[in-house]
Amino acid sequence: MNGNTSDPAPRSYPPSVSFVRRTRTSAFATTGDAITFAAIESWLLEEASSERQMIDLLAKLIRRMKAAGSPVDRLTLHIGTLHPQLAGFAWVWNADDDFCDEVRVADAAIDSDAYRLNPLQRIVDTGETIRRAPKEPAAQVEFPIMIELASAGMTDYVAIPLSGLDTRNVITVATKKSGGFTEDEIASMTKLFKLFALHVQRHSESKISENALGAYLGSGAAAKVLDGAIKRGAGDSIRAVIWVSDLRNFTAISDALPPEDTLVLLNAYFEAMASAVAAHGGEILKFIGDGLLAVFPVTAGIAHASRSAVLAAEEAAARLAAFNLAVTVPVSRPELRAAIVLHEGEVFFGNIGAPERLDFTVIGAAVNEACRVEALTKVLGREFLMTEAVARHLHRGTEHLGEHQLRGVSARVAVYGLAA
Repeated sequence: MNGNTSDPAPRSYPPSVSFVRRTRTSAFATTGDAITFAAIESWLLEEASSERQMIDLLAKLIRRMKAAGSPVDRLTLHIGTLHPQLAGFAWVWNADDDFCDEVRVADAAIDSDAYRLNPLQRIVDTGETIRRAPKEPAAQVEFPIMIELASAGMTDYVAIPLSGLDTRNVITVATKKSGGFTEDEIASMTKLFKLFALHVQRHSESKISENALGAYLGSGAAAKVLDGAIKRGAGDSIRAVIWVSDLRNFTAISDALPPEDTLVLLNAYFEAMASAVAAHGGEILKFIGDGLLAVFPVTAGIAHASRSAVLAAEEAAARLAAFNLAVTVPVSRPELRAAIVLHEGEVFFGNIGAPERLDFTVIGAAVNEACRVEALTKVLGREFLMTEAVARHLHRGTEHLGEHQLRGVSARVAVYGLAA
């Protein structure tokens, strides 16, 4: 699986590995001076620090290694990460097509035979460097990946742990050269990789920060925080379609089920809501008990944000319906149902709270109004409501459900549902 259906060099990855992007080492020029390993070490100590993307840094390193005469024909880099769903990231380069692929590795990969029978797990467990001749039968029995490497013509394979805080950071090299790597070549590469490990650790820590903030704050808020918006009061006024939803019958669910089963259902509910919001360009801001607050920023126009939010609401309802049909245990559990409200207005998107404990969220009259409309879902017997500010942008049938006085809001608000 790769990122281009007309790919000139298709590669396949297991289901637990997903393609992110690729580049070629030939896309990066080197200086006209003769390249030596000493020059590469100087580059790693100086200019390489300005690289922001690991795929670019690695491609430039490989290009320099080849220019310096290294016989490496295949190189992979593996780094661990801290993420609710990912074990880490990897980069795979092959001299045959000169492509370097970046991939994500899901947690499920750790439990697969492909990982358990791979040199990577041995290195993570022991910290030792592993060297094998892929064409030797004993090596193929020990590590089945050697069969693939041998069929590609590789004669030597070395997997080297990268020093740093994360023991899951590993680099592997392989060559087709007759007789394999010399001891001097391995020593030179190992010395080089000790310096490169510092960059790997830097990128790994940056990725962990990005992942952790993204998981807890949402991608948009995380990006703002990482860009320096960390002071109380820092933020922007934006126009957005506001999503407020909560789980119906949560009291009945929690009374009928033990806490562990309640947690499973609550996570299923949030997954249905959040995945639908994200799929249609929304930004999930927070989970409040059994409720969810999200926004669809007006970046491509109010009409586009409104339609995207309505499509997300329909998809979320469909996901819950599918879950209710698919899950039969426990039999006595109430079915999952959600109330969803959409409203549009100007909000402040930024840091709010005490000096020692901040929250990156949205506030404003429009948020309060959306929460007040949510209370009407029970009164009107509807699980999906939207205000006129959203409904007027839809190219589809809507049903006017009257104008309502909201608590704490002076003007009456027109409320709509989707026509049957």
